[in-house]
Amino acid sequence: MRSLLLLLHLAGVVVWVGGMFFAHFCLRPVVTAQLPPPQRLPLLAGVLGRFFLAVAVSIVAILVSGFAIMGAIGFGQAPIHWHVMSGSGLLMAAIFGVIYFLYYPKLKVGVAAQDWPTAGAAMNRIRLLVATNLLLGALTIAVATLGAHFVR
Repeated sequence: MRSLLLLLHLAGVVVWVGGMFFAHFCLRPVVTAQLPPPQRLPLLAGVLGRFFLAVAVSIVAILVSGFAIMGAIGFGQAPIHWHVMSGSGLLMAAIFGVIYFLYYPKLKVGVAAQDWPTAGAAMNRIRLLVATNLLLGALTIAVATLGAHFVR
């Protein structure tokens, strides 16, 4: 059962962190360089809508599997780096909540109204928060994989 939980956990991380890397470093720069706001912002809103649904499923998988693994050995017996990983994962989930429930709706409304300054401002906030979550995700992966080597 632990192997299945670990698979779900890692699959969720791959989708979420890998997707943020792709969106931030591959998709966004090319789209920004090649398309004006009236074409770029509807495209990004559509792409993000699909990605955010995958992220929501991934977050559920990550949290459920992670806490199930921790609970199986006992939260008090879990290594400290697991607790750090849990804390950073919860912070990332909260940041995603801000993106999804606050700024993504503003992006969609701006796009629907063809209000490019409003849509652009929302997209910029999403970009900054995704960059923050990407950094947190990379640090969390480092803690998860290297943490046991530093805390005994």
